[in-house]
Amino acid sequence: MTNEAFQPSRRSDVAPFIAMDVLAEAAKLEAGGRSIIHMEVGQPSAPAPRLALEAARKALEHGRLGYTAAAGIQPLRHALAEHYKREYGVEVPSDRIMVTTGSSAGFNLAFLAAFDPGDRIALTAPGYPAYRNILRSLGLVPVEIEVSEETRWCLTPEHIEQALKDGPVRGILVASPANPTGTMMSSDALTELIKFAEAEKIWFISDEIYHGLDYSGDQKSALEISDNAIIINSFSKYYCMTGWRIGWMVLPDQLVRPAERLAQNLYISAPEMSQLAATAALGSVQELEAVKAGYVANRELLLEGLPAIGFDQLLPVDGAFYIYADISRFSDDSLRFARQMLHDAGVAATPGVDFDPVHGHKFLRFSFAGAHENMKEALVRMSNFLSR
Repeated sequence: MTNEAFQPSRRSDVAPFIAMDVLAEAAKLEAGGRSIIHMEVGQPSAPAPRLALEAARKALEHGRLGYTAAAGIQPLRHALAEHYKREYGVEVPSDRIMVTTGSSAGFNLAFLAAFDPGDRIALTAPGYPAYRNILRSLGLVPVEIEVSEETRWCLTPEHIEQALKDGPVRGILVASPANPTGTMMSSDALTELIKFAEAEKIWFISDEIYHGLDYSGDQKSALEISDNAIIINSFSKYYCMTGWRIGWMVLPDQLVRPAERLAQNLYISAPEMSQLAATAALGSVQELEAVKAGYVANRELLLEGLPAIGFDQLLPVDGAFYIYADISRFSDDSLRFARQMLHDAGVAATPGVDFDPVHGHKFLRFSFAGAHENMKEALVRMSNFLSR
């Protein structure tokens, strides 16, 4: 019996992460004996790198895992500093690097450290749904800006200038490669937007979780452009470590101590074993590039196969492992269409309304992070489903 005197908080009234709801529904079908091909979540099918697994086993054999400094263990922070020097040619002090419990904790820390309740933060629509949901739960205001083919589905200074007419904008959040579109900002476009943000005294938050998974050869970190950028990254995607819940941030000097104080109080530290494994994973590039080659093959297969079965309007897939497909020739209700395809064809995909409440009803997102044979089978199943 519900007691009317005890109700959830208003801040908890955020939309569900529909991709996870689809995953849960797919799991129920699998538990009942159904064969399901998972294209709904951005989760690599490959295991964590061998060196990471070895480091974790060694840590378990040691027998004691405990708290670490809130900012993370020094070996991992130093290794990440070397990563930026090697991959981007950027010298970043390790004391500006904070290890987090996945990128999700990084976003919470960044939003809390940089913004006050009521601040407005600009982001793209379509975009990762947790951005707007975390912002709202923290009392912040997501300013979702519809992007289109005209700007290659990316934010521009002109977008922000328009948003400024409705009130101050305290932050700009950009992902490149992006989720769900897979598109990337060109080096010039990224530089222009960051310079605009600095001129307007707007925090720039760069979600670089899909770095390493680029197919256009134009990957650039915001750190190459500005020391004031807030960088969020994770070992979940390129490093195939979703379940290890380990990520990192690179912070401007003035946010290092505020973020550290918040982390100390919110979750103390990221798991020590995951930090040890992540340190080792940074030395696994050869193994991970072989995994990436599998994504390249999947991407080529689907870019040819999806149009052949009727999904013939696809956004550019510059990076990540997603294809955002227009389904308007089949349905104007992506939620219903995705559920029907799951139950009738055994293929799980994420409805576009997860990423864009306004126009997402005519899109589906397909993840191609799975095994190549599963991608082939998914095309067969979807072809049969669409031809009924």
